[in-house]
Amino acid sequence: MSERPPISPRSPRAALEPEQVPPPPKRSERARNPFVVVGNAIITILIILMIGAGTAYYYGRQMLETPGPLKEDKIVNIPARAGKRDIADALSREGVINVSPWAFIGGVFALKASSDLKPGEYSFQKHASLRDVIATIVEGKVVQHSITIPEGLTSEQIVARLTDNDIFAGSVKEIPREGTLLPETYKFPRGTPREQVIQRMQQTQKRVLTEIWERRNPDILVKSPEQLITLASIIEKETGRADERSRVAAVFSNRLRQKIKLQSDPTIIYGLVGGRGTLGRPIKRSEITQPSPYNTYVIEGLPPGPIANPGRASLEAAANPARTRDLFFVADGTGGHTFTETYDAHQKNVAKLRALEKQIQNDTVEPAEEAQAPAGAAAPADTNPTATTPRPGAPKKPAARPVAPVAPPARQGAAQSTTTPPVVQR
Repeated sequence: MSERPPISPRSPRAALEPEQVPPPPKRSERARNPFVVVGNAIITILIILMIGAGTAYYYGRQMLETPGPLKEDKIVNIPARAGKRDIADALSREGVINVSPWAFIGGVFALKASSDLKPGEYSFQKHASLRDVIATIVEGKVVQHSITIPEGLTSEQIVARLTDNDIFAGSVKEIPREGTLLPETYKFPRGTPREQVIQRMQQTQKRVLTEIWERRNPDILVKSPEQLITLASIIEKETGRADERSRVAAVFSNRLRQKIKLQSDPTIIYGLVGGRGTLGRPIKRSEITQPSPYNTYVIEGLPPGPIANPGRASLEAAANPARTRDLFFVADGTGGHTFTETYDAHQKNVAKLRALEKQIQNDTVEPAEEAQAPAGAAAPADTNPTATTPRPGAPKKPAARPVAPVAPPARQGAAQSTTTPPVVQR
């Protein structure tokens, strides 16, 4: 058994003094190297930055992906030359986003879209996230506004419609040539220049006309696409019914083939008012015989140019008329027409129409109209009776009237003064 070493007795004074702690070991020369110190500092900073970046990424992703405050879809206009701060303010003002402008700008930089924000009118979906909002603006998904140009308008009337529509910008330098615009439904973003709208309508018309001309019946009388447009414009103004266009085309084609005057009232009106399109009153009897390049009661064949801008269906009808021998058509009182091959049969249909008009006039005559001559009676010296029916899908205009009877010279002269069917304003 080992013995403990003897304990040296301490004086009372020494016992009261604190024990001395041995000094710490000296740091090695390697630990005191400045490169090691700097390296440790860099590692520490990197760790802090990684933690900060991870935290920023997490919260940034949350900010980008969190559903937005919109309770329903909304359209917002981003003006041209708007900066990122302006865009953020506009979106915040409209309730599309609920983050600070700096958070929006940060999201734009995070998505690398700082140079891709485009002005325009945008539709933001309900609860769109900040990522969705930025993506919509970057992709330029602007709202497309539909505009429908009805068939049968003149170029001047179409330009007037574009001028009155505040969706478009700029002005039209000059009225396009008649018949060069295709009536149709188009879509444009807000702020589209009106000249650009005109150019698109012209380009569409050229494309459609080329397609239809290539598929035309080789036996038709018109010899050029320009003549096809002219004939189609007359068809367009004569009927608004899809099931009648090819038969109306057949009537005019048969008349051209037999060298019979077309006798279409809308051509008289165009010769009187040109691009304005509407006369604003009935045609006068004196105007039926008034010389004009467009008066098909006077001239032979087609007028020198279109009297309106025909639609696709009328162009198709002019290029492929029905295979009939009809030379006449007259309103049947129900919005349609009755077609006949002979003058006598046509006169009977005219008599039926006039009897129907007289009956309707007697049933619905108003005090201001009581002094007018009943349908079928001789008209006043310088006027012609009219019958009007609005055409669906187009500006209000009278229905197609009967094509005037064609007969031997003596008989035709009498017909012009006593039995000519009503002439209507187009």
